[in-house]
Amino acid sequence: MQPLIWDRRPDGLRAPAMVCAFQGWNDAGDAASSAVSFLASALHARRFAHIDSEEFYDFQANRPCIRFGEHETREISWPTVEIFEASAPRAPRDLVLVQGVEPSLRWRAFASHLVDLAEALGVQVVVSLGALLGDVPHTRPVAMTGHASDTALLERLGIQASSYEGPTGIVGVLHTACAQAGLPSASLWAAVPHYVAAASNPKAALALLRRIEVLIGVSVDVSELESSATDYERQVGLAVRSDPDIQAFVERLEQAADSEEQASSEEVPSGDVIASEFQRFLRQRGRDR
Repeated sequence: MQPLIWDRRPDGLRAPAMVCAFQGWNDAGDAASSAVSFLASALHARRFAHIDSEEFYDFQANRPCIRFGEHETREISWPTVEIFEASAPRAPRDLVLVQGVEPSLRWRAFASHLVDLAEALGVQVVVSLGALLGDVPHTRPVAMTGHASDTALLERLGIQASSYEGPTGIVGVLHTACAQAGLPSASLWAAVPHYVAAASNPKAALALLRRIEVLIGVSVDVSELESSATDYERQVGLAVRSDPDIQAFVERLEQAADSEEQASSEEVPSGDVIASEFQRFLRQRGRDR
């Protein structure tokens, strides 16, 4: 059986762009996956294909889940990647959206299937989204980095090219596979404060969506996400102000961000201490409600 399973073949896609995000290592604060999910919901995207999980997942690392379906029957939900089409009538192009769990196995084959899919659908540009933990304050605009297959795409994004070297995820593998196939592609990454690593970050998701709008010309109403981002910043601010050590650390990050210099690590609590204190705060708030 072929790993790519079609529910149906989409017809009439106009100059489509493919936007991809994967839960897991590439998705700090759920920012990348949340951005694609929001885009899919806003554009009433419809699934037309999915990738069979058997060849690409280690089920001890990404375990299937038991759920109750109709008539109280027990069903198994497997980790997978789903592919949607979304029409954007007021935009110059339509979208192909790819979202799911980062695969565990055979990444080169997995990326090759997505490249083949993009070529079969006439996709003109592939945009992969990611989010990483960084020494950034929650109070400042979301720091963005990225890669692009050509300088014109990078200039359109208006972001700093990443100089990162080190371990990568499926996002990096897919971007390289697109470049090798001659398919225009860009990879966008949002920085998420590491002291709020456990919380979903709608502010970073919103920043990724804004960059997508610039790059592919498809925009949606993000007022709901803007409200969530504002509430997120307020809640994190309350948590930070509750602990003098964390507040001092964040102030140093703010100074470093404002001066574009690396914050000094001297006499600053470690990331583990900060994360632990923040989780304690969230648990306490849960008991108080």
